Order: sequence, then structure tokens, then C-alpha cells
Amino acid sequence: MSTAVATPRATLAATPAVSPSTQYLRAFTGLFVRDLHVLRRELGPFMIRIVMNPLLFLFVFTYIMPHMSNSAAMNPTASMASATGVNFSTVLLPGLMAVAIMFSGIAAVALPLAVDFGSTREIDDRVMCPLPTSFVAFEKIIFSAIQSIIAAAIVFPLAYYIPSTPVYAHVTSWPFLIAVVVLASLTAGALGLTIGTAVKPAQIGLIFGVVVMPITFLGCVYYPWRALAAIHWLQLGVLINPIVYMSEGLRAALTPTLPHMHPAMILLMLTVFLALLTWIGTRGFIRRVIG
Repeated sequence: MSTAVATPRATLAATPAVSPSTQYLRAFTGLFVRDLHVLRRELGPFMIRIVMNPLLFLFVFTYIMPHMSNSAAMNPTASMASATGVNFSTVLLPGLMAVAIMFSGIAAVALPLAVDFGSTREIDDRVMCPLPTSFVAFEKIIFSAIQSIIAAAIVFPLAYYIPSTPVYAHVTSWPFLIAVVVLASLTAGALGLTIGTAVKPAQIGLIFGVVVMPITFLGCVYYPWRALAAIHWLQLGVLINPIVYMSEGLRAALTPTLPHMHPAMILLMLTVFLALLTWIGTRGFIRRVIG
């Protein structure tokens, strides 16, 4: 009496094939979990990077200056408050959250890419995973968006409780606030991808002075967009700046009493910038990997 012995080929044929979508999902999840592990190990520097800039700005402009003279020369925030009808602390709350989202998103993508595309070519380890190259770029955008959302959540209590003058914040629509935060975080990551793939690694530090700082100060962070009506050419010129829509979106969601853009326009422009920057950044990422 003979017994049937399964051959290796028969065993292989009996193994169910893994669909490409499942394989991609596993590889994408693996990259994401790996980045989370690295972030957990570098949690201290991550927190310092998020907190230091808004903390110093809040301490100077919303704690020290309100305790100074009420004259415009000694306390410029007093004249700004009289011009907008509310105190400067309320104006600053959504702007600082937008800055935290933008800085965190750019730093989470552009700076690591400078290392990955450097002489060590560490990016090659990532693109060897069973995943299309464009999906590796998408993973970087999504992971940076998670960091930006965390940054916004950390900055909010700082900007709300540190100022010596009361901050008047009221959420009128939670779905709109969530949509703005998510779109803004993804857009910041896409901008970081665009910068990180368009600039040589040796010049990445220069970008923060030439690009990041100007778009921040001209991003309606410290003043509402409608306040630029007196400088009409500048009011129109800053519309090409994505952080304008981040600031205005958070202003419309958190401080609706302040003048702000129409919510539909904010969501539309954030979506447009997200699609455009993702397309540019992904093309640049693929080009740098192949090159």
C-alpha cells in the first residue's frame, strides 16, 4: 500500500496567493509602524521642536507686552487689538496652530529626505519594499500629517492658557474644524515633500530662511486676511500661500467672531494645494529615487 507524498510544487500551489492590494497594505503598514517606532525614540526632540517657537512667541507677545504700557509705542499688540476689535491673544491662537502644523509637516518630511537622499542613499532601503515608489512618498505625507495633528493639539492649550489676556475660542462646527486640520496637515506634508525633493541636501537649511519664514510671516498668522484690505496688492498676492488658508480655516473654526474667509473657499483651496503639492512632490520623489 503506497502513501501519497506532497511535492514542494504541490505545496506551493496549495498556498493561497496574496493579492497585490494586500501586499501593498502590509508593506505600507510596515513603513508606517517603522516610522512610529523612530518617532517614539525621538519623542523628546520632537516635543521641543513643536513647543519652543510658539512658547517663546506667546510669552513675549501675549504675556510680557500686555503688562507693559498701553501706548502703541510700548505695546503694539494693544493697537492691533483695537483695530481688530478683539485682543491679540485671540487673533494669535489659530495662527500659531497653523504655524505648528506647517513647521511640523515640513520638518517631518524635508529634513529626513535631506538625509535619505544624501551620500548614504538611505532612501534605497525604503524603495526596495514591495510597494510602488509613489506609495512610499504618500506614506511620508501621511506620517508627517499625524505629527502635524499632534503639534496642533499640543499648541492649542499653550496658546489658550499662557496669554495674560483671555482667549475667546468657540468651535461652531466640529466637522469643519476636523476637515481643516486634516487638510492642512496633509498639505504641510506635501509641501515638505516638494521642498525635500526639489532642493539639494546641502541647501535644505537655506530653505527655512528663504521659503519657510517668508510664507509664515505672510501667511495671515498674526493678523486676519481681511485686515490686509488696506494693502490690496498684498492681500491678493498672499493668496498663493497655502498657510493663509490654514490660518483662515482655523480662525473660522475656532474664533468665528474674527473676520475670515468663506469656509467653502478655505476647504476648496486647501484641497487644490494638497493635490498640486502632492503631484509635484511625488514626481520629484520618483525622479530623485531613479536619479
